[in-house]
Amino acid sequence: MAGFRTHITVSGALGFVYGGCAVQPLGFSTEAGVLAAGVTAVGGMLPDLDSDSGVPVREMFGLAAAVLPLLFMRRLIHAGVSPEGILAAFLFGYVFIRYALSTVFKQFTVHRGMFHSIPAMLIAGLCVYLAYHSPDRGVRLLLACGVMAGFLSHLVLDEVYSVDWRGIKPKLKASAGTALKLASPSFGATAVCYLILGGLAYLAYLDYQKVAAGL
Repeated sequence: MAGFRTHITVSGALGFVYGGCAVQPLGFSTEAGVLAAGVTAVGGMLPDLDSDSGVPVREMFGLAAAVLPLLFMRRLIHAGVSPEGILAAFLFGYVFIRYALSTVFKQFTVHRGMFHSIPAMLIAGLCVYLAYHSPDRGVRLLLACGVMAGFLSHLVLDEVYSVDWRGIKPKLKASAGTALKLASPSFGATAVCYLILGGLAYLAYLDYQKVAAGL
């Protein structure tokens, strides 16, 4: 499979291109383009949260603990939360993700399980869409598509590196087909993944109805 540095390099380059295209020709602000580039780069590293290797996991959960609470900032401000409350939410969110969530995640995931899948990519996009509050739905969709593009780049790279190109005839490695998938051999893991996806999709639908109603 592709190494951690390879994923960082590819997702970073993809984020640069994606953010640039968001500004020109799509017409988003420079700030939105920079943010889109950042979430695309982060999205390309997200699948490695289920890695068995210690360093990538620590780095990714540390980054996720810092970035995810920030996505909620505008939503908290819109809800009228005080500056002290926002700071407390950030601190709690960091500790919860960095330590509690990471421990639970390690217990219930395996490398190349359902976290390396198309449904997991959609879950990542929906999480960003729901977390980021903006009156401009286009910006929310831009960020959601960015994180999914980065996530997809990771899955595609893993599949490309699952082929042994040496020799006259390429050969598939044992890891082939374990990244770009819709289901895993574990029925329970697959069911949980689709339940989460369905729940987030329903929340996105409710959010769409709320915005459409002008609330």
